[in-house]
Amino acid sequence: MALGFVRAGFETLLANEWDRAASDSLRANITQRVLNCPIQEIGTFPKADVVAGGPPCQGFSNLGERVPNDPRNQLWRHFFRCVRDAQPKVFVIENVPPLLKSAEFEEMRRMAERLGYDVASGVLNTADYGVPQTRKRAIVIGSRVGKATMPAPTHVDPRRVNLLNAALPRWRTVRDAIGHLPIDPDGRNWHVGRNPTAKSLARYAAIPPGGNRWDIPAALMPECWKRKTSGGTDLFGRLWWDRPSVTIRTEFYKPEKGRYLHPVANRPITHLEASLLQSFPPDFEFCGSKSQVGVQIGNAVPPVFAREIAEHVTQLLGMSVARPLMRIGG
Repeated sequence: MALGFVRAGFETLLANEWDRAASDSLRANITQRVLNCPIQEIGTFPKADVVAGGPPCQGFSNLGERVPNDPRNQLWRHFFRCVRDAQPKVFVIENVPPLLKSAEFEEMRRMAERLGYDVASGVLNTADYGVPQTRKRAIVIGSRVGKATMPAPTHVDPRRVNLLNAALPRWRTVRDAIGHLPIDPDGRNWHVGRNPTAKSLARYAAIPPGGNRWDIPAALMPECWKRKTSGGTDLFGRLWWDRPSVTIRTEFYKPEKGRYLHPVANRPITHLEASLLQSFPPDFEFCGSKSQVGVQIGNAVPPVFAREIAEHVTQLLGMSVARPLMRIGG
């Protein structure tokens, strides 16, 4: 999110990130103004034109247990504590789609309205905004300088072209993002592979373009998969060259977690490939171990998507030239 806003001309006044490795990445690429601590430990927040962030989403995620009383569901209150202190003209929240159907979201809306904000919300597909990935995210925008609205798509699904959107570029694909990289990982700039077993290599080789775990011969299939005859069609799936990727999650390097096999190579995608599918620039400097960087890549708001949101915020602010301040909260 921070990178997208900076690339749209915003200056980061303050960033908050509790994860140490992610904080190091923020410092290496965005700003030294990073508080590496839980947001609960911040006493007061400085004034800013924009507050943008993503309160933890695990309590709302379809991948979790969706526990109604999950304490992580309440960290959005500290985001709004920041809004009260900073008094931004616009705020932006990014989260998982189930947030918008939660009781917490209705409370968020009421709180924002009491603070004087008009609120708009929606589930946006990042592929509609130039990201080579069909990642759906809930976006909430609050404005006290006019009516809040959502950014218009900049790209279109080639299967849904009509007279109204025909002038838009088509969705970006996996080939657009990673087709130029060496098929064999060279170890440079996070283009690093795993060390699979012979059985894993045989399983990879059995998956055709667009295939999944059901293409694995019975002799190579784990017993648990044989017993589970439904669901999980993306598990051990192979990406398509001519489509956007599926959602990049934090363990994209494990094909048993989703459709993360390279379109033609018999291996999972590398960290570099995952970051490019998330629309990070190739020169972004990730800090931390392989697993820590995987978490950063999978949890990130795609920077190209964030930039489109930031450009829209600029329009709401009526500042085509000025460089308003920004703060990342949550």
